[in-house]
Amino acid sequence: MVKDYEAKTEKEAIEMAANDLGLERDQFDVEILETQKSSLFKKGFVKIRVHTLENNAVKEDDADYSEKSTHSVVANPLPEDEFEKKLLEFVSAVIEKMGYDIKCEIVFREEHKIGIKLNSESSSILIGRKGKNLDALQLLANVYAGRLGREDIRIILDTENYRIRREETLVRLAYTTADKVRSSKNSILLEPMNPFERRLIHTTLNDVADVETKSEGDGLYKQVRVLYKGAR
Repeated sequence: MVKDYEAKTEKEAIEMAANDLGLERDQFDVEILETQKSSLFKKGFVKIRVHTLENNAVKEDDADYSEKSTHSVVANPLPEDEFEKKLLEFVSAVIEKMGYDIKCEIVFREEHKIGIKLNSESSSILIGRKGKNLDALQLLANVYAGRLGREDIRIILDTENYRIRREETLVRLAYTTADKVRSSKNSILLEPMNPFERRLIHTTLNDVADVETKSEGDGLYKQVRVLYKGAR
């Protein structure tokens, strides 16, 4: 299920969604569509899109990781049940059929998430441009998990700590873009990004004065526009 909500702050919008859907916060994912700070002539607001976990395996928000690559709990890297065994075998088989050697291991387990590390000499190819190959493999893993009857579990794939490195790059990009927008008073449209990456840009710039953000486009890979606050 996908629904949009609007409120004064991101927190209020999320609380509104939780109350409306009757769900706990960890049962749905949030994508920030647009933010606008308060000004003399305009009231501030945050518009969000909520994706519930019941469609976790196939929804477009599969890449909205909420999925930091660093976890405090070190997991047993070996499968602990039949589901994990089949999951690792599936991921390994897909990558081997692509023509690459691979060793998969579990790096973390949470209530609704399992993290899998891909160990390969071809990591750069598995990641692909802007992580699109890794996202595609992750989507396949989630679809397969759903076919095994585990739609409640989100599968996170990573290799060479790409996820956390990408996050650091995007945070720097967000601040650099905000500086350019303030200087030029013109908007800047960023490269297409998956839902998690877009949310990171929105959240990073949410408290930065003089700029606001909104998502544009259709499909999974939308673009974030960074605008000068008060500009037409």
